[in-house]
Amino acid sequence: MKILLVKLSSLGDVVHALPVVQDILVAMPDAQIDWVLEKSFAPLLSRHAGLHRVIPCEIRRWRKSIFSAVTHKEWRDFKADLQREKYDAVIDLQGLTKSALVARLAKVSPGGKRFALANQTEGSGYEAPTRWVADVAIAMEPHIHAVQRSRELAARALGYTPLALPDFGLKTRQAADVNANRQVALVHGTSRADKEWPLDHWVELGRRLQAAGYQPVLAHGSQKEMDTSLRIAAGLNNAVVWPVLGLDALTDRLAQCAGVIGVDSGVSHIAVALDLPHVQIYNFDTSWRTGPLPAAAKAPRQLSVFAKPQPTVDSVWQAWLACTEGAS
Repeated sequence: MKILLVKLSSLGDVVHALPVVQDILVAMPDAQIDWVLEKSFAPLLSRHAGLHRVIPCEIRRWRKSIFSAVTHKEWRDFKADLQREKYDAVIDLQGLTKSALVARLAKVSPGGKRFALANQTEGSGYEAPTRWVADVAIAMEPHIHAVQRSRELAARALGYTPLALPDFGLKTRQAADVNANRQVALVHGTSRADKEWPLDHWVELGRRLQAAGYQPVLAHGSQKEMDTSLRIAAGLNNAVVWPVLGLDALTDRLAQCAGVIGVDSGVSHIAVALDLPHVQIYNFDTSWRTGPLPAAAKAPRQLSVFAKPQPTVDSVWQAWLACTEGAS
């Protein structure tokens, strides 16, 4: 069976959808699964062995220059790449107009169907064209975690029972740095300023980590985030500021760390997918929807911490201690 998954962006949303691949392959071992997403996030999927083909697009960029000759050519090339296969099932996991457009452009085999969300769920974006395009629109429980939403949609579309626990399926390469397992990545960068944590909190947290024998390492993806990394590192003794890394290399680096502490961001969600000891910091009460799922074991490896206007250093530190105890 040939299946196309449509989840274009953002990074955190793509990570949340990853368990769908493993769910399908366990239920249907011979399935061929392709995935369409924004080109900037495609390197992450190179770490997933279960995918047959990754089809990149740049809809975000194309919309800014819709009438240019370059955009027209790139759009034609993308469309040709997308339509190389005919699919037995096209599943729009995103529920937006742009994902509906991609799902509509994809070719289906005789008897093939397009599946999509029939309704909006709490805290998520949703646009009506997704159900207009679909052959089958599936109604979802409104109050549902982002990971579970994608898993349930795919399972109901294809008629299987998902795995008891999500398997994100990321495979990483061995790091050359033998000291990496005493490093803790601090992920301060996020796309929204109101999700940020104060700089002095990061410095104090870094000092506590150093006193406990860890080396803080700082990840970033822009010049602004690099400047923040350097300011945090300046307040610490032995912190390391990583260079800007592609998503594949960043995933490898994170996988070798002792754990990750970060704000609500795509990189933090990668830490969840890697099953690292992880604390996710929330200034809004949205962790129920996007944060680490409740642990099956008594001792959690991953926790979210929420408070207004933001969590204290001590609350984050206590959560870190709980996660590392669970990892030991």
